[in-house]
Amino acid sequence: MPTYSAPLKDYQFLINHFLGLERYEQVKGFAEAKELVAPLLEASAQLCEEVLFPLNRVGDLQGLKYSAGTVTTPEGFKEAYKAYTEGGWSTLTWPTEYGGQDLPEFLNMPMLEMVCSANLSFGLTPGLTHGAIHALVAYGSDEQKQKFLPPMIAGKWSGVMCLTEPVAGTDLGLLKTRATPNADGSYAIEGNKIFISSGEHDMTENIIHLVLARLPDAPKGTKGISLFIVPKFLVNDDGSLGARNKFVCSGIEHKMGIHASPTCVMNYDGAIGYLVGKPHEGLKAMFVMMNTARLYVGVQGLGVGESAFQNALSYAKDRLQGRALTGAKQPEKAADPITVHPDVRRMLHTMKCFTEGSRALVMETALHLDLSHRHEDPAVREAADDFVQLVTPILKATLTDGGFETASTAMQCFGGYGYIEEYGAAQYLRDARIAMIYEGTNGVQAMDLVGRKLSYDTGRYLKRFFHPVDAFIAEHRDDPAMAEFTKPLKIHTKYLQQATMWIGAMGLANPNHAGAGAVEYQKMFSLVLYAYLFARQAKLALALRDQDPEFYDQKLATCRFFFAKLLPQTTGLLASITAGADPVMADAGF
Repeated sequence: MPTYSAPLKDYQFLINHFLGLERYEQVKGFAEAKELVAPLLEASAQLCEEVLFPLNRVGDLQGLKYSAGTVTTPEGFKEAYKAYTEGGWSTLTWPTEYGGQDLPEFLNMPMLEMVCSANLSFGLTPGLTHGAIHALVAYGSDEQKQKFLPPMIAGKWSGVMCLTEPVAGTDLGLLKTRATPNADGSYAIEGNKIFISSGEHDMTENIIHLVLARLPDAPKGTKGISLFIVPKFLVNDDGSLGARNKFVCSGIEHKMGIHASPTCVMNYDGAIGYLVGKPHEGLKAMFVMMNTARLYVGVQGLGVGESAFQNALSYAKDRLQGRALTGAKQPEKAADPITVHPDVRRMLHTMKCFTEGSRALVMETALHLDLSHRHEDPAVREAADDFVQLVTPILKATLTDGGFETASTAMQCFGGYGYIEEYGAAQYLRDARIAMIYEGTNGVQAMDLVGRKLSYDTGRYLKRFFHPVDAFIAEHRDDPAMAEFTKPLKIHTKYLQQATMWIGAMGLANPNHAGAGAVEYQKMFSLVLYAYLFARQAKLALALRDQDPEFYDQKLATCRFFFAKLLPQTTGLLASITAGADPVMADAGF
């Protein structure tokens, strides 16, 4: 049976050492947050390990029950959601004026990963609510904030985004849902939405839908889209719930994975809605929600990958098959554990590189997200936001690709037993696959990177990455202990810069050149980004080794494997990128 144990020691290392929080003691909330690291990590681990994780298999096997527009979640989910909200986990990062704790995002990310590791289906509902709150904080009116935010932050109400329609997926300019003004200032919403995660369920007393729709005078395309609050139950002036709104869940999808997460078809039949922000500017608010969601979906990939890796490692240590190539390691037993075999060790190392590199990227991004909102210096806020804008598509695509690949690799470690449901590896593989698709497919993320982020303000975003990397290399140029990391980092950073210049120059002449190499470029960028993060971890591991030799020796082994076995992939990616668009666009019958 599957097991899960929260990676507390790695998070303590990242928060207490890697992030360098001592540089930001003056930032609002940071000093207080450091005091909460240990108790928050321990409490979140307890909830995820003891409450959420035991329901993961239950949710996968039982699934959801749909009847006449209502959705019932699997046994235990409603009670688990109550435990989650009563523990205050839904309130961590939000303003105190609406009932939040106003803690930094870098304290929220560990909990988010643990939830996704323990029970991804469960985690989608609070995750989507988090994104909806972001949009309302940024664009809601004062009245809307006072009415909707406190119960959403408290977890009494949940929130969802409603974008996709049968004819409008990635191309939102095609959406047809209509919003007609009512005499009282509200709007009548009519239309159909599909793939609405948590659009209907029984875990909260109200569900706040944020719906994209067109006003009667809306121009065509994305410039004619507005955003509306459409609550499941209308809210009275005193905050109590009123009549049921005029929309219904007409069905739920039967999916490959995340069986306990309701993916709903929603029909709006004159439902009452309230305009968020200005008319025809709904995408601005929605992208606030989507950018947050893309970071969170990336963490979903990491969370599932961590659980898959843990179970593969546990199995590999116990599974006896064959003998080590250099002679028996446990001659008293019938065979050696499969951890002695080079190929199994390659798989385990690769999975560990993914989880530890991705976790460092998530925490680095969370820190910059906090600085972009909390730092007093406008220049620091701008630089931090630039970093977040640059890495968001990389993080979403890399962590979700990697989560699925790690789940697949974990299954390979199990051998035939991995293909049998009771061992759990199959569920991780099935659950992980969706994250590569929703909130913008990973191909869309790659196109965002090459099409928008590279050229922004003559390469301003890129400078937020390349300049710190160059400075790190220069700082450690004469340190012999760091040479095994800084020398390859310098070489492969140059390769990435070559690819960047090629895409910039050739993409201007023919956009297909940029499009054809976008996915490879995103992968290449992620390898160099991880190399930078691993080099920084290696520096700390060398300095701190005497405090915990076992932990830091293992950390160094992971760093060394990445630089020796994974980072060299950049050379092949560079060759593929510079091959251009002709092989891709050639007529092959499609």
